[in-house]
Amino acid sequence: MTFFISIRYLLEFFLFKIIIFLLFPFSKKMSSKIISNAFVFLGKYSKYNKIAKNNCKMVFPNFNEKEITKIINSSWQNLGHNLFELTFLKKLLKDKHKIEIKGLEVLEKIKKENLPVIFFSIHSSNWEVCVPFLDQNNFKTGAIYRHINNFFFNRYIYKQRTDALKTNDSFYTPKGKVSAKEILEGVINSKNIFLLVDQKDSAGTEVNFFGKKVKTQTGFLKIARKYKLKLIPMKNIRLPNNKLQITFEQPLLHNNDDEVSDEKKMLEINSIIEKWIRDNPDNWFWQHKRFN
Repeated sequence: MTFFISIRYLLEFFLFKIIIFLLFPFSKKMSSKIISNAFVFLGKYSKYNKIAKNNCKMVFPNFNEKEITKIINSSWQNLGHNLFELTFLKKLLKDKHKIEIKGLEVLEKIKKENLPVIFFSIHSSNWEVCVPFLDQNNFKTGAIYRHINNFFFNRYIYKQRTDALKTNDSFYTPKGKVSAKEILEGVINSKNIFLLVDQKDSAGTEVNFFGKKVKTQTGFLKIARKYKLKLIPMKNIRLPNNKLQITFEQPLLHNNDDEVSDEKKMLEINSIIEKWIRDNPDNWFWQHKRFN
């Protein structure tokens, strides 16, 4: 990392901290609204806005420009809400009126079975609440995250994530060879896995996603097969009142008994997350280069 890039990263992070400080006199609701609207305004001039629109057009080819713009603006708003909520993630998890849970019977059954599982979700609504929620409900969980280029933001986000954990049994590990080892060790020690499975994996397998062949992570399915881990869909949406809703859907099975390939199982998973995105397109992170 060059000296000038380091200075730029420091200034970006310093600006972020100043903005959060200036918002201190306002309510959380108002502060979140200010930042989300700022994201919409600035997002329009970002290179990621074009990426988002192109992605959206692939998923909704019959939508006109106005409809596409509305979805992308809502996506920027959601990212703004996420960034602000990250600043008080630990407190957010304690607010029982902020997070609504559905499918509790699925969780109760997993608890009774007392076996590790793989929870999977997507970059929708506020995905940062998922691992702390599982941890606070006695599901020891390991999660893989992508390292952020800006060292100062990366360190800050990691601290917010780990501070929101109730126990020392759950953990975050950066994507790479070390993460694979730590996740596997976690499973052997009866810990669950949490994954966001909607983004590109350059080293992955080509699997259909919204009718396009895209590089997709399937390595976790080998772990599921070997250790007979159930796959738990964890739907995450932001409601109109800015409340967060997590739904635990019925488990999928993937082991050596079902004779289904990893690719076919991933197709089944993709069909689930495609429905989530179609039903709540405003919530999804469209700004990622998913289809190239």
